[in-house]
Amino acid sequence: MARIVDAADALDLAAEEIAAGRPVALPTETVYGLAADATNGEAVASIYEAKGRPRFNPLIVHVDGWDLAERVGAFDPLSRKLGEAFWPGPLTLVVPKADASPVHPLATAGLDTVGIRMPKGFAALLIRKLGRPLAAPSANSSGRISGTTAQAVNDDLGRRIGLVVDGGKTRVGVESTIVQVVGDTVRLLRPGGVSAEEIERVAGVPVVRGKTGDTVALGGAVVAPGMLASHYAPRAGMRLNAVGVRTGEALLAFGAVRAKGADRAIQMLNLSETGDLREAAANLFSFMQALDRSGTATIAVEPVPGHGLGEAINDRLARAAAPRDNPMASS
Repeated sequence: MARIVDAADALDLAAEEIAAGRPVALPTETVYGLAADATNGEAVASIYEAKGRPRFNPLIVHVDGWDLAERVGAFDPLSRKLGEAFWPGPLTLVVPKADASPVHPLATAGLDTVGIRMPKGFAALLIRKLGRPLAAPSANSSGRISGTTAQAVNDDLGRRIGLVVDGGKTRVGVESTIVQVVGDTVRLLRPGGVSAEEIERVAGVPVVRGKTGDTVALGGAVVAPGMLASHYAPRAGMRLNAVGVRTGEALLAFGAVRAKGADRAIQMLNLSETGDLREAAANLFSFMQALDRSGTATIAVEPVPGHGLGEAINDRLARAAAPRDNPMASS
């Protein structure tokens, strides 16, 4: 298994691993990321190898400030406005690659665009120490549940990587929101830690949404992580918007009112007993993992409201529940 080191003691060690071309699992405010030098093709390949990730799915590139961001990508005025409002934080902006961008083409899956995020905390300190951007998708086997604790990451990837930096449980609990400015519109590519309503208030224009797994509006290409129909999947099946619990099912609950037959569930975890969507987002992946370990064939999921962070929660649940016999469905 990987070595787990507290974040307070891990900066130099993590920098040595990254400089040597090896991936490191590290905490961000959203979920744990699997980071490597975004300018080094072999290092980026090690991320794909560790995750078992299809090469057509691009990686988010993380930066520590605007100087590095503008070396990586070219920002139109609206994208810059959004970045200035929400960075550092859980927003990823898809923009054209800058001229002479140092990011290796493997990190962008050969596209002429790049998804950029400016994280807080340990990741930002590591980027600053290295002086180069990091490619860092979520630290989980491809298509599986994202890790929100160091132990969850080690349980999943510990045999494939050497170091997990332990920063405690992540604060946000779901991945970053991904948007792309196209003309005078803002397209929501993946809902996440910044709500569409917050983005609309800053942008001054409506956010254009698509259906789960729909990439037609962007030419059919997967231009950002988390756009495939099946993703974040436990081994058990998922039954969404359940108003009743069947024999042998586990229950992922929400709020104070229980589904009929909840007492039949072999295990139950409540995302938020008070109906707090921020608490629910923070608990989502770890609770899905815990219920998956119960041995159930199916996890019944009570309805979760779709406003605010509920949009991101329902997006992840829909992808976790999507059919998995489609070759385009694994990521």
